[in-house]
Amino acid sequence: MDVYITKLRKLLKEDPNVAIINIHGKGYKLITPQVGEN
Repeated sequence: MDVYITKLRKLLKEDPNVAIINIHGKGYKLITPQVGEN
C-alpha cells in the first residue's frame, strides 16, 4: 500500500491543490479543491 500511495503522490506532486495525507490509525485521505472554488 505504501508503494502505491508513494506513486500516486509522485504523479500528483505537480498540482499544489491536491494532496494525500495519512490519518494515523485510519488510513489515507485525498484532499482536493471543492467544486466551485478557484
